[in-house]
Amino acid sequence: MKTLFKNRKLLIATKHNKEKVIAPLFEKGLAVSCFISEEFDTDSLGTFSGEISRKDDALTTLRKKCVLAMEKNHCDLVIASEGSFGAHPSVFFAQADDELMMLMDAKNELEIVVRELSMETNFNGSEIATESELEMFAQQASFPSHGLILKPAVENYDMVIKGITKLEELKKHFKEIKNQFGEVYVETDMRANFNPTRMKVIEKAALKLLKAVESLCPNCETPGYIVTKALPGLPCSWCNCPTNSTLSLLYTCKKCDFTNEVLYPHEKTKEDPAYCNFCNP
Repeated sequence: MKTLFKNRKLLIATKHNKEKVIAPLFEKGLAVSCFISEEFDTDSLGTFSGEISRKDDALTTLRKKCVLAMEKNHCDLVIASEGSFGAHPSVFFAQADDELMMLMDAKNELEIVVRELSMETNFNGSEIATESELEMFAQQASFPSHGLILKPAVENYDMVIKGITKLEELKKHFKEIKNQFGEVYVETDMRANFNPTRMKVIEKAALKLLKAVESLCPNCETPGYIVTKALPGLPCSWCNCPTNSTLSLLYTCKKCDFTNEVLYPHEKTKEDPAYCNFCNP
């Protein structure tokens, strides 16, 4: 497998220092030489602060990021990530960091994608009226190790101050925006280089991506032989009826379409009746 990547240059498409956690893993694991470039501005596809809106879904945006980065840098191997922040899809009242990471290899026509969904995030935003409210928000957002953004309102981009990591600057820009616009909105800066918590999630995604790249199809030995679907139906230990819990995982090769179903991935053959819709409706 390493022969596919050995001694090749791997572009990490980022302007927010993600290469710090991605490059060491892939240089060691795939024997590639990682590099970054300013030829392509990843912010052109959308910014977290909102002044440039993301026009497509996260996966489409991620794919565009990879393709455009390769075109601008005349290379054929790239890694990029795309994060989304908001309500957790299944845990009520919890915020989540949803990271997609892709390795695209134009030379071998490979596209390998992984997802890391984490509740480890300081994602937040609020309208504030006083310095004491500002300081309270900053404390809850892990400031100053995590940067903050100030602007007049959640969708007002007439004045956007990003990457604030000093209290005196935070207070200064708060007064400036307050005096000019009469209102202030503060939010966490979710760019990886200003958000160590997000950087840790990106590192987890990178580990997951490396593992996926190292997973070879049993049939054709193409990298990226990963789970494509979780199939429900684990039987209840009381009534033996199928539950919504995972019975098996389906692995699929994107190149040769070889598939393999692996039963009982969580090493249990029966489910607790508490999760059965018949025994515990």
